[in-house]
Amino acid sequence: MSQNLHDYWGPARIIPAVRKQEDLLVACRSDCPVIFLLIGDLLTSENYVGQVLRAGKKVFLHVDFIGGLSGDPIVMKYIAERLRPTGIISTKSHFVKHAKKNGLLAVQRLFLIDTSALEQGIHNIEQSEPDAVEIMPGLIPRVITQLRERTALPIIAGGLIQEHSEIDIALQAGASAVSMGNRQLWS
Repeated sequence: MSQNLHDYWGPARIIPAVRKQEDLLVACRSDCPVIFLLIGDLLTSENYVGQVLRAGKKVFLHVDFIGGLSGDPIVMKYIAERLRPTGIISTKSHFVKHAKKNGLLAVQRLFLIDTSALEQGIHNIEQSEPDAVEIMPGLIPRVITQLRERTALPIIAGGLIQEHSEIDIALQAGASAVSMGNRQLWS
């Protein structure tokens, strides 16, 4: 499914990362076809996912941030059957594996703070086989290029993006898309 993700985020290759409820409507009204949801809990996530889907957009639920979820494999079955997002985002390889087993697309998020984190991240993506990888922080073009050389998966740069020029740098380094919470950059 990895190759299909390129078609999801459109030519601008910008993905709103919604961290506050008041930003959800702005993201739904934007021209961006994909939204990363980083808010919610067991009581609100179904409504948030529904809002995004009704807006005609693809939605990836960051399951590490959803209050009330555990590491039990049944959680991904619940998310797939009840919430029905396009996919999930997680730093946890077991969530990625179980999401894929339940028919969801999966983005593995990596925090690349040093060389050993990069090596461990590559090992994790080889084990969990996500559909895409989101690296954080997104302001590391050399590492984006290095990761691009080591995996065929789409790479999403995220975190600390504050200016349009930083989006361009990440894309030129080989990122397939850029996710950010700064709504001024969503258009």
